[in-house]
Amino acid sequence: MPVKPLAIVARLALAVLAAVALHAQVPRIVAIGDIHGALEPFVAILRSAGLVDARQQWSGGAATLVQTGDYTDRGRDVRAVMDLLMALEPQAAAAGGRVITLLGNHEVLNLLGEQRDVTPEIYATFADARSEARREAAFAQYAELGSARAKARAVVPEVYTQARDAWMAAHPPGWLEYREAFRPKGRYGAWLRRRGISVQVGGTLFMHAGLDPTAPGNDRASDADARVRAQIARMDRFLERLVEAKLALPFFTLNEVLQVAAGEIRAANGLIVDAKEKGTAPDLRGFDLALVREGAEIVTIGEWDVLAEQGPLWYRGYALATEDALAAPLKALLSRHDATRVVVGHSPLQARRITTRLNGTIVLIDTGMLASTYKGRASALEIVGTRLTAIYEDGRQPLAQATAAQP
Repeated sequence: MPVKPLAIVARLALAVLAAVALHAQVPRIVAIGDIHGALEPFVAILRSAGLVDARQQWSGGAATLVQTGDYTDRGRDVRAVMDLLMALEPQAAAAGGRVITLLGNHEVLNLLGEQRDVTPEIYATFADARSEARREAAFAQYAELGSARAKARAVVPEVYTQARDAWMAAHPPGWLEYREAFRPKGRYGAWLRRRGISVQVGGTLFMHAGLDPTAPGNDRASDADARVRAQIARMDRFLERLVEAKLALPFFTLNEVLQVAAGEIRAANGLIVDAKEKGTAPDLRGFDLALVREGAEIVTIGEWDVLAEQGPLWYRGYALATEDALAAPLKALLSRHDATRVVVGHSPLQARRITTRLNGTIVLIDTGMLASTYKGRASALEIVGTRLTAIYEDGRQPLAQATAAQP
């Protein structure tokens, strides 16, 4: 039976509506890798990607921006980069878009109190007219704590014995303000603790370093994210307990916290060994034994997800392992997540260009944006449907794409 013209028009209209609906389900995604305080290149690539205007206001409409971590450390403008990311979040939401900022290993280091890659120039951006007075007051607190611990223990750990000049050199202007800003209730610490280590947008799984697909077990990104959050919270609570027990000060670093824990463990064990040799019961009344037991677990933090070399914040296999070694395990990992590809930063690429592996199922986006350290350049990955494009300040380049369909 012949199809009437009206029916043909109706079918064409339905086809057009279906195509529009499909396109609406696949938003424009832009991913940017490691920034490390490189504000100017970061702003430049945001503009090249059409996400901000000349006033650094969101202009990306309904696009989704994913930043995969490592915006802190090394580069001077860490504070300004975080302020910009924080400002863009509500602006994008108001326009129907999204800004998703993930945690990298450097953000997590700072949350734990490990500030080895924070420079005096970064600290200086946190200093103000009262910084010297704060340093003097903090050292006075430190000296008082050291004196008290010397009375409490026969052997005083080095963490309590730093001389004034050495302490001042280790805590330059802005150091205390920086540390406070990254604590749980600090401006940046509170914001960072609400970030995750992974996000999946459509068929793409974004992480800073990524799950090791060759590791035994069937780990999921959401499980790794929950563990990292729990481990950060555990270290926060442990420092609070040390402060309450008058064993530490609120601004103690990770290294100092570990020294305190190790010192208490050694002191308690020493009394136990001495008592055993004498055939008597050890006198442990001067110890918080629950805190000592917790400390014995805390000192293994190097094995936790937050610091483990093959953990989700540190793994470099997506850049360094052979494709033969990755192919089958990655296929299984993507299947567990109903994902088509994984996008990661963390490993600066020698070519300083966004790179795909295994037919686009791996996309590496750390191109060494902080040129003074990595000699690289800013870049962004654009995902529209199954089309992948690298964006640089001087142009765009199509990339190999995953052959599997978007879930």
